[in-house]
Amino acid sequence: MTSCDSIGTLIATKHLDADLSGTPINQTRYQSMVGALMYLTASRPDIVHATCYCARYQAKPTKKHLTAIKRIFWYLKDTINMGLWYPKDIGFELTAFSDSDHAAVSIHDCTSMSSAETEYVSLSACCAQVLWLRTQLTDNGFHFDKIPMYFDSKAAIAISCNPV
Repeated sequence: MTSCDSIGTLIATKHLDADLSGTPINQTRYQSMVGALMYLTASRPDIVHATCYCARYQAKPTKKHLTAIKRIFWYLKDTINMGLWYPKDIGFELTAFSDSDHAAVSIHDCTSMSSAETEYVSLSACCAQVLWLRTQLTDNGFHFDKIPMYFDSKAAIAISCNPV
């Protein structure tokens, strides 16, 4: 890292693909680099998209993929003072808001039979994100017993209050 050049953007403008004809590289090393970046995403949300994009190619990484991973590390070197900072002497509240988006329904891994069920899936995804964030903040010394969640669907709220 000390000898690498700095870089201003995370992802090159060229499209990253499976690169089936590329030169294969050490899979374990690539996976280790992706894992290190995934760990950093807790305090560096600006690298989440690029890291997840590179994580798609862990099964058969090539030199092209390694260059993309290195580009993220180069970016980190240039932006080392950026990140999320949680001062211990300042308290804050955590509140969740969720709004089901019918345009993005296709990204869910399940098929819903009704709009209420679709909204319930969206609510459960929000809940999962809240639990993940609470765990991350607990690891950093912040504790939240109750986190209010606001949602725009009475049907989804009713289902979540009475899971059969």
